[in-house]
Amino acid sequence: MSRRGIKEKRSILPDPVFGDVYVAKFINRMMVDGKKTKAENIFYSVLETIKDKTGKDGLELFKEAINNVRPILEVRPRRVGGATYQVPMEVREERGIALSIRWLIKYARQRREFTMVEKLANELIDASTQKGLAHKKKEDTHRMAEANRAFAHFRW
Repeated sequence: MSRRGIKEKRSILPDPVFGDVYVAKFINRMMVDGKKTKAENIFYSVLETIKDKTGKDGLELFKEAINNVRPILEVRPRRVGGATYQVPMEVREERGIALSIRWLIKYARQRREFTMVEKLANELIDASTQKGLAHKKKEDTHRMAEANRAFAHFRW
């Protein structure tokens, strides 16, 4: 336990265009070297590209992609009697969304397309249809938790 008390949660202001907190978090996470305007321009271009490619609303597809990539279970290391066990635990909603945002951006950057707009748009489209590397990461996380279910009694 910390002697300083509980850390106060910072509230994030919603983004100016859609008024959505998840969009603001995504833009902040995508930002490189403090260039927020550039990250915003990329994200809003991605939503336009998604609308052109699929015909669906970009914001709805974005939220669907985040929900499809969000993990429900994960493994966390617990040290018991000199041995370290990978104990499956449920993921809090806030952490799950943070993980899904992180994974979407990470695997979008690894794609082979030329611009970040193309990369991110294709990764979001794939995630919304339950394909792509970000969705595979979620499946791997769940598979790992299922494989270590025998150690669930070490959870506390």
